[in-house]
Amino acid sequence: MTPADFRKLALQLPEAVESAHMNHPDFRVGGRIFASLGPPRSGWGMVKLTPQQQQSFIRSSPEAFAPCQGAWGRRGATHVRLAAAGRAVVRDALTAAWLNTAPKRLIEAQTRSEPS
Repeated sequence: MTPADFRKLALQLPEAVESAHMNHPDFRVGGRIFASLGPPRSGWGMVKLTPQQQQSFIRSSPEAFAPCQGAWGRRGATHVRLAAAGRAVVRDALTAAWLNTAPKRLIEAQTRSEPS
């Protein structure tokens, strides 16, 4: 997984846009950040998960996921070591972060458009 792959996956989510925060690319939906690239250093990403989701991703792929430091990490912000992460697990983490952040109207519209 490269930063370009992470970016492409993030921007495939409905109404996701790229912006920047603290000199790092970030990905937003409804004006709110759900993921970013860069911190703590090049080759890493970040996804905004719930604490429970964070624990699940860390348990399943400890080589790829780690909590961010401090209060952000305790609230679910999770580092993604891109070199160690597979495409499918990153897509799952980005989707979870998007669902945690997207406006309800967008989530409901997305749910209605999915085949049963």
